[in-house]
Amino acid sequence: MEKFDVVVIGGGPGGYPAAIRAAQLGASVALIEKELLGGVCLNWGCIPTKTLIASADLYARLRRAGDWGLKAAEAGFDYAALSRRKEAVVERLRSGVAQLLKAHGVAVYSGAGAFLSRQRLAVRSREGETALEAGQVIVASGSESVMPAFIPRHERIVDSRGLLAEPALPASLIVLGGGVIGCEFACLAAQLGASVTVVELLEDILTILDPDVRREVRRHMEQRLGIRVLTGQRLERIAADAGGVSGRCGEETLRAERLLVAVGRRPVTAGLELERAGLAPNAAGFIETDEFCRTRAAGVYAVGDVTGGPQFAHAATAQGLCAAENLRGPRRRRAETVVPACIYTAPEVGSVGLTEQAAREKALPVRAGRFAFAALGRALAAGEPEGFVKWVAHAETDQLLGAQAVGPHATELIAEAALAIRAELTAEELGRTVHCHPTFAEAWMEAAHALHGRCVHAPPRRAGR
Repeated sequence: MEKFDVVVIGGGPGGYPAAIRAAQLGASVALIEKELLGGVCLNWGCIPTKTLIASADLYARLRRAGDWGLKAAEAGFDYAALSRRKEAVVERLRSGVAQLLKAHGVAVYSGAGAFLSRQRLAVRSREGETALEAGQVIVASGSESVMPAFIPRHERIVDSRGLLAEPALPASLIVLGGGVIGCEFACLAAQLGASVTVVELLEDILTILDPDVRREVRRHMEQRLGIRVLTGQRLERIAADAGGVSGRCGEETLRAERLLVAVGRRPVTAGLELERAGLAPNAAGFIETDEFCRTRAAGVYAVGDVTGGPQFAHAATAQGLCAAENLRGPRRRRAETVVPACIYTAPEVGSVGLTEQAAREKALPVRAGRFAFAALGRALAAGEPEGFVKWVAHAETDQLLGAQAVGPHATELIAEAALAIRAELTAEELGRTVHCHPTFAEAWMEAAHALHGRCVHAPPRRAGR
């Protein structure tokens, strides 16, 4: 039986960085992965979807080339070619992960990891079972799509992974779930010409965002992309056959070629045999950890989606690095109070810190400052004038508490806001920071001035506002 200082279960964005960091710190490390290195994010989530979204966005822009004085009337797409490009991008990154692990001396085992005891693990594959001894263990088993029991099992009813594997884009699509995954896929399909209907049980889509931000996204989805968004309603009496999928929504029967189920994700703990390590998932199915990523079992850590924290690849990576650095004693706490979120809808959304709504629910005295891209020279020059950025600051201390951006390059712009909030800057300090002109980023400076009513590129506030 091979012995390692550290064994990591799961080779996704939480697991493989943890393995590499532990190796950098001098540990002998093994990593167990039951499918493909990179996990869901690289193989069936973040990377393939954003690759397709990049193609869809470019195609949508080409169809509006006349707005720029260009002629591209013959623009079209080959979905098979889009898919081949997606697979090429994924393969290149996956190969890069494998090379990094090899370069750092991490032993990779293919199979499903399970505890035999707190310090002994099994790697189970078609070839048989291999036992490993571990000084310490990091569980990074991730999450998987939820497929509720009331939904029929049929090839025309898929989760996000299944839709990505489709050889052709469906001409019509029903999306069950108006969260991040559902809205991203809805925009992707609509930009490529599919007829899309989103059904969301809650009263609005993307409820993690402030109302003004999600209104902007919904308006664009409905008016620019032609997506039907049905909120506050259930999809019932779902049926599927060779001809398509149908479901009852209120008084209407919806029909489409495919139904995408995007109602959430759940932690992957089945098969880990946690009880043999003295662990058990909590009532919600997650492995509980402390601020150092430690579980209740000595020497066992957990990171990423399986812990119930923010379900973002970058959050999982941060936790993986944190766990690896704490293996020789607690020295680094998880820094999850400032974790930016990116949503690749059309338009994009970036968010970090407290939303204005959440701050007011906490009874915090806050002020908000917005600046519209429509008043920004770079946005107009680029033909991307829709959306805005917004700061949320403490009304008494002026400290920046949160920020949201909706519009062009929002997923890139949010990085500046995250740094400003983490550095505990005030709106005054951010506003006095000189930004290059003309850029999209100067919208943050303008919004900080707007928060104090001193924005020279916006009309004065009306009395009482």
